[in-house]
Amino acid sequence: MKLSRTLSIIVLIIANIAIDQISKIIVRAKIAQYEIIELIGDFFIMTKVENEGAFLGMGSDLSPTLKWVFLLILPVIVLGGVVYYILTNKSLDRLSLIAFCCIVGGGIANVFDRFMYGSVTDFFHIDLGGIFRTGIFNVADMSVSFGMILLVISSFKQRKQEKLNS
Repeated sequence: MKLSRTLSIIVLIIANIAIDQISKIIVRAKIAQYEIIELIGDFFIMTKVENEGAFLGMGSDLSPTLKWVFLLILPVIVLGGVVYYILTNKSLDRLSLIAFCCIVGGGIANVFDRFMYGSVTDFFHIDLGGIFRTGIFNVADMSVSFGMILLVISSFKQRKQEKLNS
């Protein structure tokens, strides 16, 4: 049975939200604040942090009103616009559609946390000894990042196809 385009979009977004929220429920229940659990030595660890800001804590020192505007209202408007765009733009290629679903799912999951808990639970950290190091992040952040990478790949593929067609 083939899912309709709209149902496929909804399923992908909900799957992204569900995976993120399940991971956060487990982390909130099993890991203490700032507890460090080595997954792969010091290179890949879990440590629970409640992020009251956005990416890497940016905006955590804003007033409550500005936090409400920039971390809740504005993201909801943008995410709503992206959902409208992907539902109505029937010319999107499959890769771009998947990318946007990952971005929207991850975005909704983090906005949900901010609304329900006043912060976003982050818990993964990668440190490859100065070669590569991340901030502390969560599954929703990975989903958004993966979606952005897919969008870049899709853009290159489209440009290559356009050059072949011209």
